[in-house]
Amino acid sequence: MRNVLFLCTGNSARSILAEAMMNDPAIGRGRFRAFSAGSRPTGAVHPLALEVLVQHQMSTHDLRSKNWGEFAGPDAPRMDFVFTVCDSAAREECPLWPGHPVTAHWSVPDPAAVTGADTVRRTAFLDAFLMLRRHLETFVDDTADGITDSETTEP
Repeated sequence: MRNVLFLCTGNSARSILAEAMMNDPAIGRGRFRAFSAGSRPTGAVHPLALEVLVQHQMSTHDLRSKNWGEFAGPDAPRMDFVFTVCDSAAREECPLWPGHPVTAHWSVPDPAAVTGADTVRRTAFLDAFLMLRRHLETFVDDTADGITDSETTEP
């Protein structure tokens, strides 16, 4: 099992969606354990992020907004992959992650920043969900040959 960390500034929407999707057996295929965090977490998961996950029958259990410092210390799970999913987090100086994980950036528009009617806001969350799902499915498919059941990461 490989550990994956998804980062965005507020850790209330995009990184939360990515964490939940990667932990879903249909997407992560049981080969990844996902986490999420933010540089300046809002302290709460956005209700529309939770709503879109529930609509797609994905678990929202244990999802919470947290600081990326939780994953930079010596007692943190060792990450194999770290993805930024917002442009502002990608421009920030990230902590040095133990184990030197592979890093990448996926630019996903912030659905939490969308204002207007409820339908417009819900559409923004669905769009972010679908964009992240495509990224995740591609990543999982691309790494399928490189990860075997015998490869594990210590917590």
